Amino acid sequence: MVDKVLTANRLTDGVAVWLNAGGEWVTSLQEALVARHAEAEAALEEIGKKSYADNKVVDVAVVEVQETNGVLWPLRLRERIRAQGPTMEYAPGYKPADPEFIAV
Repeated sequence: MVDKVLTANRLTDGVAVWLNAGGEWVTSLQEALVARHAEAEAALEEIGKKSYADNKVVDVAVVEVQETNGVLWPLRLRERIRAQGPTMEYAPGYKPADPEFIAV
């Protein structure tokens, strides 16, 4: 099984977030709780459904990641961009994504 994490967007501001081991939604993919078996993945899905129903987050998804040298790497480009930010100069306070991180 491929490792997976639970991601969403915060309802209040749309920022990409990931569920951590404490059950909190955090803005760093590197803090995410990693599901390494089917039962853990099912638990993440249930937590995501409840967080959505409680109006904490939207666009909830379980996404595939790979851990390399202690760093989590999303397997899909979309998720790499969500984890790192925009791919270009966007607005003050938003720096572009690291090209090495989002390279496929």
